[in-house]
Amino acid sequence: MSSTTPRFLKLPENSNLSLRDQICEVVSAAITSKSLAYDRPLPSCRELGEQFGVSRNTVFAAYNRLVDQELLVSRDRSGYFVNPDLAELEKTAGEIAANRDAIPCPVRFQPNDLMPVVNPLDWNSYPYPFIYNQIDPNLFPVDSWRECTRQALGRKQMPVWASDSVESDSPQLVQQLRQRLLNTRGIYAEDDEILVTLGSQNALFILGTIFAKTGKPFALEDPGFFGARNAFRLSGNKLIGIPIDGEGLIPAAIPTGCQLVFTTPSHQFPTMVTMSQSRREELLEAAVKKDFLIIEDDYEAEMNYVAKSSPSLRSMDKSGRVIYVGSLSKTISPGIRLGFIVAHRDIIRESRIARGVMMRHPPTIVQEITALFFRLGHYESHLRNIERRYNKRWHTMNDALTKHLGMLQTTQSEGGTSFWLTGPEGFDATALAARLREKGVLVDRGQDYYLNYNDSRSFRLGFAYVPVSRLESGVKVIAEEVRSML
Repeated sequence: MSSTTPRFLKLPENSNLSLRDQICEVVSAAITSKSLAYDRPLPSCRELGEQFGVSRNTVFAAYNRLVDQELLVSRDRSGYFVNPDLAELEKTAGEIAANRDAIPCPVRFQPNDLMPVVNPLDWNSYPYPFIYNQIDPNLFPVDSWRECTRQALGRKQMPVWASDSVESDSPQLVQQLRQRLLNTRGIYAEDDEILVTLGSQNALFILGTIFAKTGKPFALEDPGFFGARNAFRLSGNKLIGIPIDGEGLIPAAIPTGCQLVFTTPSHQFPTMVTMSQSRREELLEAAVKKDFLIIEDDYEAEMNYVAKSSPSLRSMDKSGRVIYVGSLSKTISPGIRLGFIVAHRDIIRESRIARGVMMRHPPTIVQEITALFFRLGHYESHLRNIERRYNKRWHTMNDALTKHLGMLQTTQSEGGTSFWLTGPEGFDATALAARLREKGVLVDRGQDYYLNYNDSRSFRLGFAYVPVSRLESGVKVIAEEVRSML
């Protein structure tokens, strides 16, 4: 090997790309970082092949791919060089960036009261990421999803999703939601009572938008889902916090004059308390008496390990006041970004108009793939699998918390994929989260779930991503820090 061969070029240790594409990735990254000179040839195919432990033909294919992308140029009898045109492009880009940085923003924004995601972007590189809304990618049914994608991309199916469907949804997906998901929650709905959304977050923003014109405040659980808080605030609504207890949201605390009440009765977000039957009945009675609507976010309704699922508020509703919001993020994948609203057809009509103004409709191809995923029976099979796996993790986590974190109060729950812990007066879970992050443990700060960020004694542990074999060791690390703080 030549002494001038750049030995810093190394293939990644773990990559799903082919060897050719790995070489393209490594070389293009070196070009972008200006680690390769413009006037010196790259290693020959034989030299780089020996350095990487691959065939010279693989390197040749990679080099020619980079030539096609105009990152390299090939010179007869001299080899491959970094495209000299890139130097001029970099100079121009640098000048543009310098000029852009010198121009002040013409608008001065006031500080907002929205709750951003505070977890690091590389959260999955931490040994113990006990954080919200992350699922174990190893549980995703790749083969089943690939088969559904293959069928959806077939020439016969292409006319179904290739054109703009204006403001309509996939009839196949709506049918599957009715037959295979809503009926398990005791909900019957016609096609015009269902709207597909980009996840529950998008559903809540749509609802917040169409009801904002009334000027009446929204009531939310406190602590509660900050995603709902953000959606309703951003759509221009005034918010009122409603306390919760061991049975869920307290209807007696809802003031007169509210337009909507948002609740997560199956597993209260974030405490995971399940709303009792009597409390559900009380809430429905209060909705009629005080003249408000209920947004029911049926969060993790499928994940019950010590008791049967409670009936949905929508299935108990006799007055048409419950708006049901669901999501496929936990049961399939957050990356699918599909959710839905079930409500009176007049509410759905207004929501459909608002959705059309925002983003027309969720990608039809994704809707068609998901419809096939349901129709071919993959959803039920996958749901049984994750219920079995999360059941084991829930009990392992529950035992570990009882064994190692008995000094804290753990809210009693019947399932879900997280636990809510609270320390004594004066305990600072926000400081705990910062200390744990230094030790490779990520937890969700409890104060972020409160409307006024006024209680920092609690924190949330999500266990859906952490392997069952590492749950107890992660809890031990948390326990050591808690003991040192107490």
